[in-house]
Amino acid sequence: MLVNGCDCSIVIKTAQKEFDVPYSDETIREDFILLQEEAAIEGNGVCRAIRKRGGATGCFVTPLTIGTAPLLLSLAMGSAGVNVFVSETRNLYRQCLILAPFEDSVCFDLVQDRQGIREKGKETSERLLFEGCRVRSFELRILRGEAIKLKIDICGEYPAVSYPYNEIVKNETGERFNGDYVNYKINGKEYTNIYGLTFIAKKESGTKTEVWIKRSLEEGSDIPQGIDELEITARLLRDKYEYRCFGMFRIKITGLVLVSDETEINAADSVIGPLRYYVTGNVETSVFTNNDWSLA
Repeated sequence: MLVNGCDCSIVIKTAQKEFDVPYSDETIREDFILLQEEAAIEGNGVCRAIRKRGGATGCFVTPLTIGTAPLLLSLAMGSAGVNVFVSETRNLYRQCLILAPFEDSVCFDLVQDRQGIREKGKETSERLLFEGCRVRSFELRILRGEAIKLKIDICGEYPAVSYPYNEIVKNETGERFNGDYVNYKINGKEYTNIYGLTFIAKKESGTKTEVWIKRSLEEGSDIPQGIDELEITARLLRDKYEYRCFGMFRIKITGLVLVSDETEINAADSVIGPLRYYVTGNVETSVFTNNDWSLA
């Protein structure tokens, strides 16, 4: 997950929701296309080109919080159905998501507020609006001792325009999901030697999905080469003020086939080796939150 960017504020706008996402890095920028005129056979052979403005391109990385997880996961994976109330869970709601084998139909706008633009010796801010953005690919990274992060690669349809409004958008700074509170079940059996997991999906010209599993080598607990079902459950059991069931999301992946084992067997210390799997089946996600979310 290599991203080079500088600090700015990113606001996601949909027909139902609008909030400022917490993030660490971003490279959102305006794409461009060169309309090229080839050189003639006679003459000096000069090749000319005209630069044409394009839509948004790039990516941003954000930690998943209790407030942002439902919308961000739905933008990444696509939404299926409407949210339903789950009884006996202290007012939790369940939103089903599914990874479809085509590009998402969910469209959103993105506002970029970049600070520190120097102009005649003083710092100003630049607010740009990218309309008609879609998710091109995404990467979900889970690692012990770190916040769960989601990297979203976007593509846009329209050039950026100036966004003159200065209204304050709700900043989602809720509790973050952490890799220490994630359980992994493979074919119904829980594995405690999994150190982290990376879930990658590319949605151009059909969906291509991979899963990288980092596990510590233990005798009798190694992961099988073929996985019928992988279940990932991330829980957020408490916030800063009181102990309660705060939220959860669960990802079920079926039909994983081992492609390569990247373990370094000559390591002197305890070995944590990554396994690379292709996903040949389906991916479904259930998001539980105590907020009254409606993504439909």
